[in-house]
Amino acid sequence: MIRTLLATTALVLSLAACGSPSDPKLNQTGPRPDLPGQDQTLIPPIKISPPGPWNGETPTVPAGFTVTAFASDLKIPRQMLVLPNGDVLVAEGSGGADAPKMRPKDVIAGVIKARGKSKVKGGNRITLLRDANNDGTPEVRTVLVENLNAPYGLAYVDGFLYVAEQDALVRFPFQPGQTGIAAPAQQVTALPSQINHHWTKSLAASADGRLLYVGIGSNSNVGERGMAVEQDRAVVWEIDRLTGAHRTIAEGIRNPTALAIEPTTNLLWSVVNERDELGPQLVPDYLTQVRDGAFYGWPYSYWGKTLDPRVHPQKPEMVARAIAPDYALGSHVAALGLDFARDGGFGGRFATGAFVGMHGSWNRQDPSGYKVVFIPFANGRPAGAPVDFATGFLKDGNARGRPVGVAFDPAKRVLLVADDVSNTVWRIASG
Repeated sequence: MIRTLLATTALVLSLAACGSPSDPKLNQTGPRPDLPGQDQTLIPPIKISPPGPWNGETPTVPAGFTVTAFASDLKIPRQMLVLPNGDVLVAEGSGGADAPKMRPKDVIAGVIKARGKSKVKGGNRITLLRDANNDGTPEVRTVLVENLNAPYGLAYVDGFLYVAEQDALVRFPFQPGQTGIAAPAQQVTALPSQINHHWTKSLAASADGRLLYVGIGSNSNVGERGMAVEQDRAVVWEIDRLTGAHRTIAEGIRNPTALAIEPTTNLLWSVVNERDELGPQLVPDYLTQVRDGAFYGWPYSYWGKTLDPRVHPQKPEMVARAIAPDYALGSHVAALGLDFARDGGFGGRFATGAFVGMHGSWNRQDPSGYKVVFIPFANGRPAGAPVDFATGFLKDGNARGRPVGVAFDPAKRVLLVADDVSNTVWRIASG
């Protein structure tokens, strides 16, 4: 069995290496990305960058900034939250193990993608880091709460810490300054967890704290499991945090991996991972305002009304509703992190805009992503090309790290970046 799997994997890799190359002339960022023709393949192009050591080096940041390891030896750090007192919470974990494979390709792709992951088991916990004097070295590091079910999204509102696990939104009585939680979790509402192909549940609180928003990813690439298992998937929920009552505010948003409130307008934004297997430059992942009542196309169309021919049955009435996202990030960059500069950010060209953590591609021959970018905003809208803010995660064909969550601390003027391959939280500061 093992020999057969290895032989099949080798064959898949050889076939994947024959995929069509990317066209460097295409511009796939911004409000009007270039969309090439569809290139369906039996086996999508696969290029895995296995983990590699940093060997004392750190990510590359713009001139005038410094980067250090804020915390290391974590257990799959995902998303982070900066509390009002400056303490940093890190959700560590991994989920989705119950998602069955549909096709032989899925089995092989799973084996291959595993080569690009950390061998550390997810902690299913939240770690607290306290750096009260802002010298870049936490004087307190402790497990705040453990034995969670794949924690991901985090929010703090009015004496409660909210955690989006893969099957439920829960909360804990909590006050900034605490270094441990003994109280049991209180369920706010169950979250869709059938299959959990995309298990990560993103979370953000409205500016006034009255509402919570949860992003729920699809259960497939383009509905190949059947649409019955996509009930309440590829959506964003709005939840009354006091009662747990919820409503769907956006649909067809394939995998909304991170949510954040834009600070000048108090509007909700998300980064979204789009579909695969249409070629190395389809479909661009994106950053968008989450509009109430919007349908973003999945699985029937992409970037507005561009049809995906693989979906059966087609639903032209849904395509007619589809709207285009606000800002393309590039195809297969796997954006997993989002936060906004606040209170003047870092100043200069990094004063107003969005930081986006890009986990990196696995399904194109020339890797994309594997970095943190800054997208300038003006008047609450994207207003320029993305600027590389943290790079160097790839070296000599190896992934020394893969960015996930990003968290900007306006009081300390630092950006924190969770890296789930080196199991590090990086700290980027100006000066």
